[in-house]
Amino acid sequence: MQRHQWDELPEPVRAAVRDRCGDVLEVRPVEDGRNSNFAAALELPFGDRAFCKGVRVDSNAAGMLRVEARVGPYLPVRVPRLRWEIEVAGWLVLAFDYVHGRRAEFSPGSPDIPLVVDALTECAVLLTPSPIESLPSLGEVIARVEPWRNLRDDPPVALDPWTRHHLSRFAGQEPAAVELASGRTLAHTDVHELNILIDREARLLDWAWAKLAAPWVDMSHLVIRLIAAGHTPEQAEACVAGSAVWRDTPPGSVSALAVQIYGMWEYLRHTDPRPIREGPTLAARQWANYRVETQSRVPYP
Repeated sequence: MQRHQWDELPEPVRAAVRDRCGDVLEVRPVEDGRNSNFAAALELPFGDRAFCKGVRVDSNAAGMLRVEARVGPYLPVRVPRLRWEIEVAGWLVLAFDYVHGRRAEFSPGSPDIPLVVDALTECAVLLTPSPIESLPSLGEVIARVEPWRNLRDDPPVALDPWTRHHLSRFAGQEPAAVELASGRTLAHTDVHELNILIDREARLLDWAWAKLAAPWVDMSHLVIRLIAAGHTPEQAEACVAGSAVWRDTPPGSVSALAVQIYGMWEYLRHTDPRPIREGPTLAARQWANYRVETQSRVPYP
């Protein structure tokens, strides 16, 4: 997505930002993130700062930013506060409290991991039931995509042997997985290092993919990212084992969702191949294999 600098934004957009913030003393572009046409830290009067991001309203990302604006007022204090939203001159722009932190590190032994587990647990508890009921559920997304049915009916040539062997089984379990993924929790559903800042605690950014889901869905996404960062599946699960939302989840449900999340990644990898999909897809496959094949104490239907 094309990134614009501050002075490339239409003057009505910059004027609207100044109306909300006062004088903008300095603009420091932020390079992270893939779904914004503009992203920057704004230096404001009296030592104030804000993080500002925007998209053109005719872009595909506009709907995602509208979701973030909708859920922003209801999110816990661990999430940077949404200050304002403006739409002018064909642009949608949001501003948030600025957090001075660094990106989370998920490699084995990282002290950031317990902070992230605490943040995900707190958000799951505080956002159940969801303060917004009109968002789509993760189950609805899975039911619309039907990744395992599509992979079974038209298997890619490059599909690995283990996955190919289980296509019919996983496709048959897809309706049950849809039910398991659904729930009353407002879930982030895009947990990865770029969306988490560490200061004294972990702060979850970018809720543009927020959906209604089971309370343990975000912890499952974290497990996959931990595996991608070098943990074995067993080590990754041990990292989240102390979370109440994980302990309260039936093991068979965890296994079913692990398989279904892997199906989504594998389907996307083949239908919309991009380098960023490779790591999470391989990690999701490792976890699904571990849950299905190597944990005999965990039943999978």
